[in-house]
Amino acid sequence: MEIVQNPADMYAWSKNQARAGKTVGLVPTMGFFHEGHLSLMRKAAELCDLVVVSLFVNPTQFGPNEDLEKYPRDFERDLALVRQEKVAAVFAPRPDTMYLPGYQTEVSVKELATHLCGKSRPVHFAGVATVVTKLFNVVQPDVAVFGEKDFQQLAVIRRMVKDLNIPVRIIGHPIVREADGLAMSSRNAYLDPANRRAALSLSTGLAKVRELAAEGERSVAALAKMLEKYIHSFQGTAIDYASFVHADTLELMDIVDEKTVLALAVHIDGKVRLIDNGYVLP
Repeated sequence: MEIVQNPADMYAWSKNQARAGKTVGLVPTMGFFHEGHLSLMRKAAELCDLVVVSLFVNPTQFGPNEDLEKYPRDFERDLALVRQEKVAAVFAPRPDTMYLPGYQTEVSVKELATHLCGKSRPVHFAGVATVVTKLFNVVQPDVAVFGEKDFQQLAVIRRMVKDLNIPVRIIGHPIVREADGLAMSSRNAYLDPANRRAALSLSTGLAKVRELAAEGERSVAALAKMLEKYIHSFQGTAIDYASFVHADTLELMDIVDEKTVLALAVHIDGKVRLIDNGYVLP
């Protein structure tokens, strides 16, 4: 497995693989790997000859007072985990090589980025779209695999690729959960035992909404009222959003149907912001 830090070297590596007739799959990450990340790598290995994992905590997707400096990092641990997977190269650039002095270009997806996380994190998705575009330009992948836990991110990237005619096939991979149902996240490392119990309000709240919908309830207002009361029954929880949206447009819905996704973002003890999502109906 190669470790590449310079974008020009990564581009040259990828071009050499293309000349040799190899297909390349990219898994963009910010590191601090868990089983969810590793499952993305395995999916990419199923689809392509070679897998590249990018490991880059992207500063442009963090707003003021967010956790850029505290975001968990452990480069050597990450490399040890990646070496157990079928990964050909890790692209781990420094911020000053991805954003050169005088950098002033940004990629934004207008409408999709204004919903859900975009309301409380207005700079986030422009940062995501920009860095993913840069990664696509540097790595030149045939396929890129993203986790469905970041449902809005996946929708933004799919729209960006379509709008800009970027020749990369985007694959969404299902959420990987802990044994207790908590969606795997690097930010779970912030949770103490009491806060972890509160964090389960996301996955169990989603399950309760599905149960009520399966019994015939289709009113978003009724489902949302039950869900809000349930989540707030856990100590230290504060809902950022609990939105019933259309899977393609992310527009809010009044009545649940087969395209309705419940997207959740909840602050735990004022310190950790977690997300989860799922279709309401099977």
